[in-house]
Amino acid sequence: MTNDSEVASFTGLTPDTMLDAIEAEGIRCDGRFLALNSYENRVYQIGVEDGDALVAKFYRPQRWTDEAILEEHQYTLDLAEQEIPVIPPVVNAEGKTLHKQGNFRFSLYPNRGGRPLELDNADQLEQLGRFIGRIHALGATEDFQHRPSLDIESFGVKPRAYLLENNFIPDYLKESYETLTRDLLKQINNAFETTGNFTTIRLHGDCHPSNILYRDEIPHIVDFDDARTGPAIQDLWMFLSGDRQYMQARLGDLLVGYEQFYEFDPRELHLLEALRTLRMIHYAYWLAMRWEDPAFPHAFPWFNTINYWEDHVLTLREQASAMNEPALIW
Repeated sequence: MTNDSEVASFTGLTPDTMLDAIEAEGIRCDGRFLALNSYENRVYQIGVEDGDALVAKFYRPQRWTDEAILEEHQYTLDLAEQEIPVIPPVVNAEGKTLHKQGNFRFSLYPNRGGRPLELDNADQLEQLGRFIGRIHALGATEDFQHRPSLDIESFGVKPRAYLLENNFIPDYLKESYETLTRDLLKQINNAFETTGNFTTIRLHGDCHPSNILYRDEIPHIVDFDDARTGPAIQDLWMFLSGDRQYMQARLGDLLVGYEQFYEFDPRELHLLEALRTLRMIHYAYWLAMRWEDPAFPHAFPWFNTINYWEDHVLTLREQASAMNEPALIW
């Protein structure tokens, strides 16, 4: 079990500690050390003597069990074995992917760069759709045993209660937020009921444009840290934003490729704006939950300001309208 001292030591994780942990695995580091864009975990590009750089991910305590981390690792290894362009962890000579040094758990990955996805590029979206379809085809073959499901309780009800109870929302906005989110949760429940008994599968879980890197004309899908069980649309909707006509066109680009490998259930389109709304509520909660970590106020100085909460409430009101619109068509 982890404890508060482990969380404190994670917050103070130093380069020397990380390099010592990596070298304990028999890897000689050359001193190059670059922090990458990650806040939930600590992720660094590490220079290696006589070899290519590696990416080291040090896991935040009290988030995932060892079993849940290893389940994610095995999922990406299975995908890579099918020649799907994901980036699985390095397997050492003992067959291990998860390592421990003192209080810290970490894994190592090949260093892969790339350019961003072009959301206006129909060919790229169709190609991406094919790979997500292949991920889902494998994801549907068995279930996660140690990873959670995407549900209204954990992404909406619990985050809403936490924000209202912990004095993040300014007093003059609390009543508006409480009433608005109560109504939003009713709309979200209605969307799930309208969709009916959809199939849930193993997902990437956080499949958004920043987790797609184009390299050698192939989209590499990275960071399965939030892998979980849920509806297939969860790995597609984050590429769909803008006005209805634009989203309809982008959806078509994705699904033309996707359905070459996995059948999409069009009923799940009723969940698109509901899932977007849940993500907005959960994102504010995530920032609030991590606010005592010094990395978060430094990286997100706009959070927990009056302007942030006013804009957040306004955006949620817009989502209330969006959820009243007819679903996209496929």
